Amino acid sequence: MKFISPKIHGFIDLVMVVFLLASPSYFGFTGVLATFTYALAAVHLILTILTKYPVGVFKVIPRTLHGSIEFIVGVVLIVLAYTVFKDNANGKLFYVIFGTVVLLTWLVTDYKGIYTKINN
Repeated sequence: MKFISPKIHGFIDLVMVVFLLASPSYFGFTGVLATFTYALAAVHLILTILTKYPVGVFKVIPRTLHGSIEFIVGVVLIVLAYTVFKDNANGKLFYVIFGTVVLLTWLVTDYKGIYTKINN
């Protein structure tokens, strides 16, 4: 059941960038955890502005590739939670939840939606 359109997905991506940028301060992340979270926000913003959907600025990356990248990132974030961030309870919980949200968003996004037929 794919009910999130590419346009809505783009706005969700922008909200997630803001959330990631605010998370270290809000949750008290420091060191590697904070740096990784800021870096993830930057990478997510770059991916968002380069993707071929309504909020994309340069429209270079196909939405299906964007979806594949998000799937991989979601899995990697959960793995990192249990490896790199395993000794930080807040970091571990944050990345298990965030990775799961990324995967759930991937699961319900229609990357090949009607917008593809109109604008490609």
